[in-house]
Amino acid sequence: MGNNFKMIAKTMFGFEPILAKELMALGAMDVKEGTRNVSFVGDNGFMYKANLCLRTAIKILKPYKSFKIYSEEDLYKSIYALPWEDFMDVNDTLAVDATVHSDTFTHSKYISLKTKDAIVDRFRDKFGKRPDVDLDFPTLRLNIHIEKNTCNVSFDSSGQSLHKRGYKTATNIAPINEVLAAGMLLHSGWNGQSDFLDPMCGSGTILIEAAMIACNIPPNLNRKEFAFERWKDWDPDLFEKIEASVMKKIRDFHFTLKGYDTSPSAVHKAIDNVKNANLSEFIKIERQDFFESEKENERHLHMVFNPPYGERLEIDMPKFYKRIGDTLKQSYPGTQAWFITSNLEAVKNVGLRPSRKIKMYNGALESRLLKYEIYEGSKKGRSEGRS
Repeated sequence: MGNNFKMIAKTMFGFEPILAKELMALGAMDVKEGTRNVSFVGDNGFMYKANLCLRTAIKILKPYKSFKIYSEEDLYKSIYALPWEDFMDVNDTLAVDATVHSDTFTHSKYISLKTKDAIVDRFRDKFGKRPDVDLDFPTLRLNIHIEKNTCNVSFDSSGQSLHKRGYKTATNIAPINEVLAAGMLLHSGWNGQSDFLDPMCGSGTILIEAAMIACNIPPNLNRKEFAFERWKDWDPDLFEKIEASVMKKIRDFHFTLKGYDTSPSAVHKAIDNVKNANLSEFIKIERQDFFESEKENERHLHMVFNPPYGERLEIDMPKFYKRIGDTLKQSYPGTQAWFITSNLEAVKNVGLRPSRKIKMYNGALESRLLKYEIYEGSKKGRSEGRS
């Protein structure tokens, strides 16, 4: 299908510019940044490609209809009037997700229920039978977005959130979301052109995303399914062509990717996840205490990590962050280090001035992604100069 249409890629706060850049690199048209979303134009093949390749998108929505509503009755009537039988059959299944930002409509669960009622009632009235609801793998997943009095109805082409890449079987208590990890890496300018270290790697998410960026591997290659595969216009041949063309762009990686963690169980989980992602040849994971480690060679090192927050570990935070700063200064010359934290007080103990601070959210926690440049020779020359 060569017909172009508008789509919306949803993302996390602070990742809009990165997602817009990703979309333009993939060949999207008319790319426009919104809040937690980026809109763009493409055809069906591009929709398949966007789902496969975008690292910082959570969902790809295909807008269908927009209308004004002033009451729940308006919503019901407007939804009922649409030709749902063009998109699904009476034996198919349905799921509705709703988001509301409105004084009139305040309850998203109620809105999704009302939408579902209108659709099944239309089927019952027309065919004497109604489709069922399936929240996990429906034939059609709809997204209802109400902003004040405007209701936008979209088809969800992704299904489960795109952060569910399909490689993670084992996670730690507080795993980092894959989209957040990819966004941090892209914000940090990581492009696979140097050695990489995650010194507190947990279940390995940052390392896996870093390897996929370095090798230009589409992040959602391991996914079991996308929602568009159940649509009536699903074109498996086109999807295979798209998949083959993005696989051709995979490239070699000529540096090292390493992860350290002090916990044996984290190391095991990370090794498992790396294996599931088929990246064992690129990523090495060791049981190692970052505070007792040092840089392995003279080459430039790119470091991105997510230090523990103290929720699952009893940590003296000020002391912990001071040790991060000391280890970087004393043992890691020639390193660009980035880490995310929601503990903005404790960070003051790092003893280094961040050259960049980027606001983002880790789940509900407002956080900062901080950049520290550790220069060559800072180990001896600088400390002597200061004493």
